Amino acid sequence: MLKFTIHYGLHFCLPLAIALVFYRKQWLKMYLIMLAAFVIDLDHLFANPIFDSNRCSINFHPLHSYYAIAVYVLLLLPKSTRVFAIGLLAHIVSDGVDCLLI
Repeated sequence: MLKFTIHYGLHFCLPLAIALVFYRKQWLKMYLIMLAAFVIDLDHLFANPIFDSNRCSINFHPLHSYYAIAVYVLLLLPKSTRVFAIGLLAHIVSDGVDCLLI
């Protein structure tokens, strides 16, 4: 239960903290854009089983691979994709912490 709380707490609270600290005037819009980064979890649908609490997502799923993470870092450069990229990377950090807890 603690692992579940930490995992999903990070998924929702880390983007919220970033939005509140760095985008105070438009925090809700930026928070929602960062939450839209959950779209990378669609790659879980290609795994068998779809969910395994003892599996590390990092470098297992295609959109959680090191190559994909490198693309997410590059997406920080254009201003138009920066907030979404922050959401993607916050998601990866959250999943990385989950890997440490396995």
